[in-house]
Amino acid sequence: MVEPEGETRYANQTTVKIAPQRPAMSAQTAAKKHTALRILVTGGAGFVGSHLCDRLIARGDRVVCLDNLFTGSKDNIAHLLDHPNFEFVNHDVNHPIFIPVDQIYNLACPASPIHYQYDPVMTVRTNVMGAINMLDLAKRTGARVMQASTSEVYGDPEIHPQVESYWGRVNPIGPRACYDEGKRCAETLFFDSFRQDSVDIKVVRIFNTYGPRMAINDGRVVSNFVVQALTNQPITIYGEGQQTRSFCYVDDLVEGFIRMMATPTGFTGPVNIGNPNEFTILELAQQTIAQIGSTSVIERRPLPQDDPRQRQPDITLAKSALDWEPRTQLKEGLAKTIAHFKAVLGKGLVEDESRA
Repeated sequence: MVEPEGETRYANQTTVKIAPQRPAMSAQTAAKKHTALRILVTGGAGFVGSHLCDRLIARGDRVVCLDNLFTGSKDNIAHLLDHPNFEFVNHDVNHPIFIPVDQIYNLACPASPIHYQYDPVMTVRTNVMGAINMLDLAKRTGARVMQASTSEVYGDPEIHPQVESYWGRVNPIGPRACYDEGKRCAETLFFDSFRQDSVDIKVVRIFNTYGPRMAINDGRVVSNFVVQALTNQPITIYGEGQQTRSFCYVDDLVEGFIRMMATPTGFTGPVNIGNPNEFTILELAQQTIAQIGSTSVIERRPLPQDDPRQRQPDITLAKSALDWEPRTQLKEGLAKTIAHFKAVLGKGLVEDESRA
């Protein structure tokens, strides 16, 4: 049942006046008519979510950015806060919410090991309850909903590169399981809602992504290496650094999201979204040092438990179904990311000096 037009109902039963809801329409119809959509982005103040909000606002859509700011930051969306088509709602997806929308991008979840292992039970809850609440919202509004899943559903894979039909090899009781199994359960909920309730779903599996607005302390490999190299600190790699990753620049990822959301009803995915160019962690460290001109040395540490040995997407389906493949290569994307962190570190130094 669709709620009355003209109000948004939050979990605490307060209401906020909104513009009347338009009937839901497909992304394809909207694109042809150049009609703006009202779109909810959960996790919209995060690294990826904020770039998605930028893209949707630039396209002319009305965006509701929902985030509890656990790992997201208002700094990422500060430039949007006064935009007439942008609304920020401080809310946790663990709790239900009603907002009349045409589309939902569900990105809300801590995505780096440091953050998702900080409170692993809450990570599982965010994955599961967030999926349930967004699927319920999609049922009530008739919205199309996309789940931002992850390559971590493949675990430490036995096949290489990873294709969408591969079921994965995940340790269900290890320290990474809160995220890996949480995302797997979220996919289950999405596909069961599609089969049982005909919810219009889309599922993408995100591989390693990097770019401006990554948190300086999030523990991801690209941000770690760039910050360490910029400050001439030792570059920490685990094991011999021969484990591989494939790095997708954030703008390419967002383009994949947009194209996935525009596919016909009934095309659910999952679809791998990532850059198939594979690098060892040692190669990434060496390239980062070279591009920055750093004096950092490489420091080896023991491998963490359940760290995947290989990660590379097969993007055959993305190419055929979405006409998508990444355009930004590592050297170019790394240069933009380095420039971002230089600015962040420079701002921090200025702030420190101003307090002295």
